[in-house]
Amino acid sequence: MYPVAYAVVETESTSSWTWFLELLGEDLDLGENSNFTFISDRQKGIIPAIEKVFPNAEHRFCLRYIQENMKTQWKGKDLSDQLWECVRATTDNHFNRAMDELKKINEEAHAWLDEGRDKPIITCLEYIREYLMKRLCVVQKVIDMCEDILTLTATTVFEKIKTDAAKYVARYNGTEKYQLASTCQDQYVVNLNDQSCSCRFREIIGFPCRHDVCVIWDKIENCENAPHVDEWVHPCYRLSTWKAMYFNKFDPLNGRSMWPKSDCPFTLLPTKHKTQVGRPKKKRMRGVDEPNSQVAKLSRKYLVITCSKCHNKGNNSRTCKGQGGSGEVGGG
Repeated sequence: MYPVAYAVVETESTSSWTWFLELLGEDLDLGENSNFTFISDRQKGIIPAIEKVFPNAEHRFCLRYIQENMKTQWKGKDLSDQLWECVRATTDNHFNRAMDELKKINEEAHAWLDEGRDKPIITCLEYIREYLMKRLCVVQKVIDMCEDILTLTATTVFEKIKTDAAKYVARYNGTEKYQLASTCQDQYVVNLNDQSCSCRFREIIGFPCRHDVCVIWDKIENCENAPHVDEWVHPCYRLSTWKAMYFNKFDPLNGRSMWPKSDCPFTLLPTKHKTQVGRPKKKRMRGVDEPNSQVAKLSRKYLVITCSKCHNKGNNSRTCKGQGGSGEVGGG
């Protein structure tokens, strides 16, 4: 994940998002017919903005935000886990079965910006720039330590795929097709000509599935020409792509005293400020089950108080009438 652009706006409105996307399109040379995929939350302003600026682009919603919205009404780890099972499904049959299971169960996380939110605009922007500059350096150190063909995460995922591939048996049909079967009665067809499998895992994820790996191993065992399994991994998961992606860095800047004087012939005035209703928010909105950074206050419910005047339990100094005795005072 590489930061491309960021902006500070008054509100997340359609006009703000349209302005941002238009400038983003100019910087990246994107036209109206660009077929990029945008992934965002379900914020109302960005939906019509993408439709207006990039009408041919794909717009999808981030599952993390969908899951957070779902937790407001449907809670529980089982529901969350099954939701991710629906997303990981690569075929229609698997998706429908996962959705049915989700319905059956139902019937039965930008924290790093908190420090810069309350600062003046230039200081806030400098805070973000310095943070991103340090973040890219941290990632670069990790890249320099890698020696495999794939990235660290891709290597971990691929090792799991190879482990699962050992559970399958490949049967050759005499052409370029293989039938893959396991002890769990899973059965799929792999076509080596177009590097495809009926599970559709590679087409969607970009990794060769466990069935592809099993077929390649079978060809190697039979002393046949077979590609290396890493060659079937999409180039976006390779270490060379990761290095090229993080090649550009944020340049350090001089302090304000070293900034050149602007040649602009007129004074740039700030936009008209629109005061929002209620107390200004200084922190980001947290999820339903996300822990609060502040120390939670203990509830006083069911707490028996003791009066500081008469030392009796059940009343305080404001309601004290000088009762005698040391027992609890009850009400009726």
